[in-house]
Parts: sequence; C-alpha cells; structure tokens
Amino acid sequence: MRSPLVRALLPNVGGIVVLGLIGLMLWGFAAFISRDGTAATQRLAPSNLRVGTVQNAADIVNQDGPILLADLATNRGVRTIVLDHTGDDPAVGWVVYFGYPADGDEDCIVEQIIGTREFIDCDGNTLDVSELAPPPPGVNPVVENSRLLSIDLSGVTEN
Repeated sequence: MRSPLVRALLPNVGGIVVLGLIGLMLWGFAAFISRDGTAATQRLAPSNLRVGTVQNAADIVNQDGPILLADLATNRGVRTIVLDHTGDDPAVGWVVYFGYPADGDEDCIVEQIIGTREFIDCDGNTLDVSELAPPPPGVNPVVENSRLLSIDLSGVTEN
C-alpha cells in the first residue's frame, strides 16, 4: 500500500462498508420488531403497566396522595394516569383516573398538590382526585394474587 491513491481510498471504502453494515443491522432490527402489526405494538409499548406490590403502592397513596403517572410522550392529559386507593385493604379499592378534569378538555393537564389528594387544573381550579376524568372501558387497575398491582391500558386509543 505505497500508492497515495490506495492509501486515500482504502479508509474511505472501509468506512462506507462499515456504515452499510450498520444500516443493514438496523434494518434487520426494524424488520424483526415490525414482523406482525399487533405484536409490534405490544413489544414497544405494552398495554399492561406494572406498578409494583399493592402494599407499597397503598403506602405511597396513604402518605403522599394519589400516584400521578405523567405521560412523557405527549402534553395531553389523556395519557397521564392518576392511580388512587381508598380503604384499609391494599388489595381492593384501586381506582384509575385520567390527568384532566372530568368536565374539562383533555389538553387541560392537572398538577398534583404534593402530599394531598388535590390537583390544580390549567385554569387554576383546585380539584379532588374524584373530580378527574374517568378512563374509558379497558383502562383499569388489576390486582394479581392479592399482591401485585398493574394498570390495564388496553382501552387507551391513539389520537
């Protein structure tokens, strides 16, 4: 490799080959993930959100108020979930709300008043957790074996 032309072209050709291999690898990953429509959605965004044990979640709600699970993907309240618990038995009494007022627009995201069961909406109104929007059918808390808590999000639709 004494020729200046070969010494100049060889690293460039090698780089192009490496970038081509990386592109093929990424294409292969994308093809694998999207091999069937419904399963791809489940692999990327499961419709069941695991929260943890019912005892830990109930203790958090008891001490700090309802659990606000803010949606990081959009700025709309329809993807923000509020998980509430009432009663003494951690395995029962779970309720899910969406993070906007029941009589308001889903773009009016609420903000929790830390350590309370109250929220402030986009207009500055103070709301109790029970005044938040109920979710559609198919979005509900699920307690497995009286021990594990998850939220079934299969009723959430794309907007």
